[in-house]
Amino acid sequence: MNATCVQRYGHYLEAWELSLIWSFTVSMYCIGGLLGCLVAGRLAAAYGRKRCLVLNNVLAICGALLMLLSKTAHSFEMIMAARFLYGINAGVALTVHTMYVLECTPKRLRGMVGVSVAGFVSFGKFSGQVLGLSEVMGTEDRWPFLLAFSGFIGFLQLVTLPFLPESPRFLLLDRGDRPGCEKALRRLLGAGGDLNSEVEEMQVEHAALQGVKSHGVLELLLSRSVRWQLFTIIVTFTTLQLCGINAVYLYSFDVFRAAGIPAHNLRYVALGTGLCEISTTVACGMVIESTGKRVLLIRGYLGMAATLLILTLTLYLQEYVSWMPYCSMVLIFIFIFFFSSGPAGVTAPLPGEIFTQSYKTAAFVVACTLNWVGLFFVGMVFPLIVEYLEYFCFLIFFFFCFVSGVFVWYGVPETRNRSIMEISAEFERMHNKTKPTPENKLDTLYLTHSQTGQATKL
Repeated sequence: MNATCVQRYGHYLEAWELSLIWSFTVSMYCIGGLLGCLVAGRLAAAYGRKRCLVLNNVLAICGALLMLLSKTAHSFEMIMAARFLYGINAGVALTVHTMYVLECTPKRLRGMVGVSVAGFVSFGKFSGQVLGLSEVMGTEDRWPFLLAFSGFIGFLQLVTLPFLPESPRFLLLDRGDRPGCEKALRRLLGAGGDLNSEVEEMQVEHAALQGVKSHGVLELLLSRSVRWQLFTIIVTFTTLQLCGINAVYLYSFDVFRAAGIPAHNLRYVALGTGLCEISTTVACGMVIESTGKRVLLIRGYLGMAATLLILTLTLYLQEYVSWMPYCSMVLIFIFIFFFSSGPAGVTAPLPGEIFTQSYKTAAFVVACTLNWVGLFFVGMVFPLIVEYLEYFCFLIFFFFCFVSGVFVWYGVPETRNRSIMEISAEFERMHNKTKPTPENKLDTLYLTHSQTGQATKL
């Protein structure tokens, strides 16, 4: 940036000017992500899940081209524009991809496939850490290729995604295309798949939603019938950013340094935190169907709260006790374990599991908006919090984790091996004390018949 300004204007940037430009460049990704998730719902409903994802890759490729040419053009503005395009791409992808994979998955595998979203996010962060090493692409000559690497992934998806089927639930419930739905299910389940049971479950939901149009975000916010599902999304997605994971990663370098690890080796030790997150997320995917999402969320939130409380104490005592930094280092990995095995893996697919098709698109828009706003808020405010509170900032994150754990314990039903209609009826039974709406009566009717083993025809 300094070189560009000197070349153009003959002016050296002062420290505050350089910091302001860098902050704006970093924030462009969050602004783009927020815009992307706001338009993702409409695009997915209008063009379909698969086609929306295919077209979205064009943004990643355009952003990568800007990154590659920015150094040659001596333009940091191109980096800003590229990060904005990357943000839109990520905002659309995070929303639509989660909808797509959940709608393509049988009920018995929905939990495991939902965790894969968090698993690949963790793998992406770890890949960025590896590619950013000076031995790979983290050098002055190769940084444009590092920043443009996302374009290669976008191109790979652009040429492979057209060979996959469209979402069966979208075809039947949104388009009313039963032959197309059955064709997509045959490709997904294979010859030995239980096609009839999957179609029957969709037909029950389709019948229950006859005459019910797709709801927008405002209708979702005002609807009393899905009030507790909305509260669940607000609490879990807000806590996902305010649980303290960013603070733990930031303080990990100080803890590792205090434990005696040389400064030039800290970047390699940081890879261990990334590997811990990936391995725990994979393990979460293997046990989620037997353990249950509700249990994983409660254990994760309360375990993170306890770890943050003890970590605050060990960070305070490490100035007085020589071996205390080792305890802090262990607690960092324990916190990552609880985060990856619970909230990180379960939260992302939650809107697709607790909302019916008519509310699903709006629910994902609300959830991802909270995610991006929280990320932007943490990026802007967190440095100030650390500056004034230091390691006592963990007490703020302790509050969010503890409250979220208690909320899930008392306010959220188990979703394991249940259809969306059964989950909606369970929410209704747990919280609703007023006269049920016609749509909720259908949910309750479906739950009653499914529990007694009787066939339901609506």
